[in-house]
Amino acid sequence: MRNYIKDYPRPQMVRHNWKNLNGSWDFAFDDNNMGQEKNWSVNFPKEHRTIQVPFTYETKKSGIYETGHHENIWYSRSVMLEEKEIDGKKILLHFEGSDFKTIVWINGKAVGSHQGGYARFSFDITRYVSPGENRITVKVEDSKSIVQPRGKQRWMENNFGCWYVQTTGIWKTVWLEYVNPVHLKAVKITPDLEAAAVNFIYDLVPEVCAGTYMIETIVSYEGTDISRSCRQIQRTYAEDQISLYAPWESPWGLHLWTPDDPALYEVVIRIYTEHEIVDEVCSYFGMRDIQISNGNILLNGTPLYQRLILDQGYWADSHLTPPDEAALIEDIEKIQSMGYNGVRKHMKTEDERFLYWCDVKGLLVWSEMAACYEFNDAAVQEFTKEWMDVVRQNYNHPSIITWTPFNESWGIHQIKTDEKQQAFTQSIYYLTKSFDGMRPVIVNDGWEHTVSDILTLHDYEEDGAAFYERYADHLQDIIAGRLYPNKSKAALADGFTYRGQPVIISEYGGIAFSGGEEGAWGYGKTVSDEAEFLERFDRITTAIKRIPYVVGYCYTQVSDVQQEINGLLDEKHGYKLEPEKIRGINCREVLPPVCQTAAAVPDNTQ
Repeated sequence: MRNYIKDYPRPQMVRHNWKNLNGSWDFAFDDNNMGQEKNWSVNFPKEHRTIQVPFTYETKKSGIYETGHHENIWYSRSVMLEEKEIDGKKILLHFEGSDFKTIVWINGKAVGSHQGGYARFSFDITRYVSPGENRITVKVEDSKSIVQPRGKQRWMENNFGCWYVQTTGIWKTVWLEYVNPVHLKAVKITPDLEAAAVNFIYDLVPEVCAGTYMIETIVSYEGTDISRSCRQIQRTYAEDQISLYAPWESPWGLHLWTPDDPALYEVVIRIYTEHEIVDEVCSYFGMRDIQISNGNILLNGTPLYQRLILDQGYWADSHLTPPDEAALIEDIEKIQSMGYNGVRKHMKTEDERFLYWCDVKGLLVWSEMAACYEFNDAAVQEFTKEWMDVVRQNYNHPSIITWTPFNESWGIHQIKTDEKQQAFTQSIYYLTKSFDGMRPVIVNDGWEHTVSDILTLHDYEEDGAAFYERYADHLQDIIAGRLYPNKSKAALADGFTYRGQPVIISEYGGIAFSGGEEGAWGYGKTVSDEAEFLERFDRITTAIKRIPYVVGYCYTQVSDVQQEINGLLDEKHGYKLEPEKIRGINCREVLPPVCQTAAAVPDNTQ
């Protein structure tokens, strides 16, 4: 994209007047929770440490590297603001991610707080700052509670199973943005292939007065302007539809976004008065739609076979935080080099720069929410708020083609029979659909589905022949709860019936390969060498591709993560074997390549 800025944290909404606050911050543990009483927002303890934001204290990259749990931690740093930077401007302080409760002071004055670990949040700090040196102080509170969304963060003293060292505090970019009092807060961009148009919903600040300002939107493709719209703003929530072709042109002359050809349109949005531009934002979108029909998932009307890989987004020295933007790009390129066309981003809302590069490079994404591990009123409230924040934040990315709020009944352990837990998942499904009517929503990935648009199954069978035999002619048996590999689980929750949804094996494989350290593990028998790995990988992957009604799969996983050694990459994200060997198996044609027998199943999905 022409308006790409390296390290810019919000690539779907670019302004050029910003300041990155990553780097060295003062840091202190507050194990007795006395910092507020001792007024650390004004008098930060003299005996403090230094941390490298945005890496958490548990990581090597932070400069601290203590993996024990601390419930209360503090950050502080000064920032110089020039008068010309802030004169007449609003100053916005953005946190891309901080886990879990974040409290902010500017120059000793309380600004506000935010609760939640995975979505972006911001504070207007205009009235708290002045030209010259300003002090930002942050306290973060993070418990071991399993009511808050945790994802793969452990809540016990040591790692266990597939849960890893916790992430505490700031773990994504912190930055400042300077805007005029009248500015665009957000824009929702929805492609409409049938109309050969794109729909915009603009969310503006409350200061906008009806009839006073104009909003202009310019759409271009590869440097050539395609369409321009200019209209008077009547309220702070405006809508517009912009055609992407001239009346005499075919709408199918559109540049469609696909993994093979990830075409992107660029957008410039300006707000102005009769005399001047008061805000300019650069964005982009992809023209693509997703539909479900006759047991298939259609991308732009064409059946899509998804070759996905599970991606937990962990790095050896920085855990949930990517080491840098280059590491995100390298991961995407390595995933594609092994023949995968998408990722299931597991239990994590990834850095938005990752989604940008997926958009640019054509990697499909299933966007998933970090799970709670208990069901009660507090968990329902926190999960719902944060999930919808994530959906709104990442809606515009064309690479995201599926929303996956729940996984394997985590946090909804009685969903098979409990009507309250079933109602919760249904409410999340319909709430998500009310905001995004196009993308499929999976509830709940792996088993015990309620109203899922896709029926997903998890199976770590290590014998290819047994894998094929279990599924080949047994869809109805699987739906009825027979033959499912986990005898304690059913494909559907009680009271829910199969409605012809596409079927995907969304977890399989997990072959333990290399390692051997105490406590290291994978699924099934650990293979002894590359040849044994490739033989097993080939047999189970080919078995899935032969199942006539299955329209995709997701292999576990991209890289080793701490005690888990079942990645195709090691913990440093280096190849364990030549990527062409994996690619050859993934991309080999095996009949049927897409669902052929599912058309006989009634299609009454929503």
